[in-house]
Amino acid sequence: MSDLVTVILAAGKGTRMKSKLPKVLHKAGGKAMVQHVLDAAKAAGAKRNIIVTGFGGDMVREALGAQAEFVEQKEQLGTGHAVQQTADLLAGETGTVMVLCGDTPLLTGSLLKKLYDEHTAARAKATVLTAIMPDATGYGRIIRLADGSVAKIVEHKDATEAEREVKEVNSGIYCFDAKALFESLKQVTNDNAQGEYYLPDVLEILKKQGEKIWAVAADDYESTLGINSRLQLAWCRKDSAPPQE
Repeated sequence: MSDLVTVILAAGKGTRMKSKLPKVLHKAGGKAMVQHVLDAAKAAGAKRNIIVTGFGGDMVREALGAQAEFVEQKEQLGTGHAVQQTADLLAGETGTVMVLCGDTPLLTGSLLKKLYDEHTAARAKATVLTAIMPDATGYGRIIRLADGSVAKIVEHKDATEAEREVKEVNSGIYCFDAKALFESLKQVTNDNAQGEYYLPDVLEILKKQGEKIWAVAADDYESTLGINSRLQLAWCRKDSAPPQE
């Protein structure tokens, strides 16, 4: 039986959509983006799915109904803070927590199952889904060790010239050992320019503890892309290169 639980981040307003509708409820292929993500999670074998809501949370809950559990992020203080809101709901879980983004409608159940299976096989405390980008500008780079495990994720602005040549990037989708995730989240601080609690900091905390961090590359980078504007949403329905904005 699967011990997979998903946490789907759906609290953002999505100001670039220029709409009063929460970003994740904008439709691609006739379905809300978050519904695509939820369907992929179910297809991957998740036994529980928790949606973290914020802006327009009532609309998100109404749209999804009994398909998922919900928790509210009253203040948007970063991805780490968003996941922390599920701590009480997931207090009894001892398996794997997969963190997904509600604005990635091209995700597939087969890709998420691959991520989960490889995370489990690697016996890692955390595994990040990566993508090989033709143009990795602006993305966090995945720096691997010789054995394939992750040495670090370095943001574009902090990367050396050699690191910027790396095309493998962080998709923002992860699998975590449940206990390790919530213990590490307690140590994440908001000591950064944005004053937010970042989920990727959990990887660094676990790495410093000597834990194994793994990475799984998607076969198709486009399946991992987040949709942030109406132009990108329109691209979802067309056979063309994703727009650069």
